[in-house]
Amino acid sequence: MLDQSTIHTLWFELCWPLIRITGYVVMGLIVANLIESLSWTKKITQISKPLTRLAHLSPTATAGFSLAFVSGVAANSLLAEAFSEGKIAKIELMLANLFYSLPRFFLHLPTVFFLTLPFLQSAALSYVGLTLLAALLQTFIVTLLGRCLLPKPAESMAPDQESVPKSGSTDWGKLTKKIVKRIRRRLKKLLLFMVPIYIIFFLLGHYGVFGIIETFIVEKVWFLSWLDPQMLSIIILHVTTEFSAGLAAASVMLADSSLGANQVILALMIGNLLATPIRALRHQFPYYSGIYPFRTAIWLIVASQSLRATCISVVTVCFYFLVVV
Repeated sequence: MLDQSTIHTLWFELCWPLIRITGYVVMGLIVANLIESLSWTKKITQISKPLTRLAHLSPTATAGFSLAFVSGVAANSLLAEAFSEGKIAKIELMLANLFYSLPRFFLHLPTVFFLTLPFLQSAALSYVGLTLLAALLQTFIVTLLGRCLLPKPAESMAPDQESVPKSGSTDWGKLTKKIVKRIRRRLKKLLLFMVPIYIIFFLLGHYGVFGIIETFIVEKVWFLSWLDPQMLSIIILHVTTEFSAGLAAASVMLADSSLGANQVILALMIGNLLATPIRALRHQFPYYSGIYPFRTAIWLIVASQSLRATCISVVTVCFYFLVVV
């Protein structure tokens, strides 16, 4: 028999997250299909068209960019549907996914800012500002890549007025059947790929495998030996536990003046960089595998996290040499 503690752990760390992710994917599919079937793409693209036009993104990818400000799962579902139907090429799928880093940043900005503010006070503005610079740098790089690798979308690619259904012309019964059919097909994939992957990752985390890997990463970062030991403690807490633990340690060291604000910000940026691969693997991969084909999910995660790590590294190095030193 399972004791109460085990049941509690299984529900809140395994069952409920799986139910939540599945619900998000289903809602994302519903939104994606409504946008496509009701020809809302053109209206949504107007919001971000000036920016995405620079990157040569198609109307579908542009609509996903606008949608990503509200729901990353819905935006990725829209991309996945377009890719599976051959509406966008693989290179545009990757660039569009990378391009969505900016709306993802703003989607999580309130949470990050109001979590860091009580701990770091005025230094929170600098930390959040640096992470924003990294997101803007990534957007700039992807825009350049898009202009070099993607053809400029023709005006005819955008849905015209004739494709927009007239008032009262939508066959809601047919649309509902279409959405249900796609959801059933996607749920089969969720059961076959995402659920086993999530269970495996849950077991790895439960038995401390990720903790061992994270500790190993921190212990082997010989190139950080020049840092103050107190800064290393913030980095270790940031990587091996949760972001809030690193913030709590940083708050104490700011309060007793054992570290300056710039040193704390530098430590948090380095911790953010080192924590990225494992947290992406734990949190991003399970739900990506439920939206995209398995190989495509891995490919997208590697590309996005590599570019993100590069941009954070560039911003952190600039901050160190221009401000800290």
